[in-house]
Amino acid sequence: MNFKQISTLATLVLFGALTLVAQNEAKPALESGIDFFHGTYDEALAKAKAENKIVFMDAFTEWCGPCKRMAATTFKEAKVGKFFNENFVNVKMDMEKGEGVTLSRKFDVTAYPTLLFLNEKGEQVHKSIGALQAEQLIGAGRLALGKIDKTKDFEKDYQAGKREPELVLNYVRALNRAGKSSLKVVNEYLLKADMANPATLKIIFEGTTQADSKVFDLLVKNKAQIVPLYSEAQFNSKVEDAIQKTLENAVEFKSLELHKEAKDKMKTHLPDKAQAFALEADMKYYKATSDVKNYCKACESFVKKEGKTNANVLYSTAKQMIDAFPTDKDILSNATKYLKTAAENGGLCEYYFLYAKTLNLSGKKSDALTNAEKALKLAKDNAIQMVPVVQNLIDQIKG
Repeated sequence: MNFKQISTLATLVLFGALTLVAQNEAKPALESGIDFFHGTYDEALAKAKAENKIVFMDAFTEWCGPCKRMAATTFKEAKVGKFFNENFVNVKMDMEKGEGVTLSRKFDVTAYPTLLFLNEKGEQVHKSIGALQAEQLIGAGRLALGKIDKTKDFEKDYQAGKREPELVLNYVRALNRAGKSSLKVVNEYLLKADMANPATLKIIFEGTTQADSKVFDLLVKNKAQIVPLYSEAQFNSKVEDAIQKTLENAVEFKSLELHKEAKDKMKTHLPDKAQAFALEADMKYYKATSDVKNYCKACESFVKKEGKTNANVLYSTAKQMIDAFPTDKDILSNATKYLKTAAENGGLCEYYFLYAKTLNLSGKKSDALTNAEKALKLAKDNAIQMVPVVQNLIDQIKG
């Protein structure tokens, strides 16, 4: 390995390694993932321009471990694929081969993976260094989309009274991609729209961003006419996204009415996903409203459904509980129970570390020290970046 690779690997450790530790890993849904374009760089830019999108580039090397890890996990998650396939022209580029060598210099790529977001002119919009998990990658994508605001390209004509379906459709898409509300534009257009016109149906589809809206009601009412314009999978995905947004609104505004509406609409329109969604909705809502009793019940129901012995589920659930209510006795009691099983079944340093930390918070110092020492041994045996953190915990327990 040459000096450049050694230097780059050091940077990788700093930016990438800790983002993919087991504590935040759930088993990814591998049904689908990012669809990468297999053309040249210039062809990708041309495609982005034609489709009114921006380019997402995975800048990698063959020897990069975190790059391979991301390719095998994050890039294959269904929710990641859905978001990136809808909004970007996705390309993978080896920075040590072919075009990649020139692009590496152009965009100052010195660590891997580097995730680049480029406009149709090849100008850098956003850059992220290091391996990311699903939500982090989607967040980076949303940030990039927010920097490409094309709403002004259509706003002037719209404000001048132009209401051609193509203009309205592009305006709605631009508003949505920029993270702005398109409901006002959609509702204004629908007041005088021909509901039998395919263009109107597309505007309804693109304009459906939340389930607590009249546009959503029109979407599901016209399902038979809209599905042929897209697909059953895309339609269901749009419905699910809208319901998820209503849940987000329920959490943000602490609205029990919206919380119930989101669960009811999922049960009505996507019954196969209703049970899992209801559990997720309850956990998020009761956490936001600081209803510890119902939050505990929701977590218990979630664990029962997802698997009482699944180390990943137990660990991630316990971590969320402790992060939400670190001093509540019932929370600590249940979290300790989950972490004990997670540590015994999963055997990872991260599991033993959080188990020890939770025992210490509960005042069980002897058991906490025993499990912290197990975590330290695992950290040293596997040469992971947790030795200082675990040692610090041991010092706290002893002190």
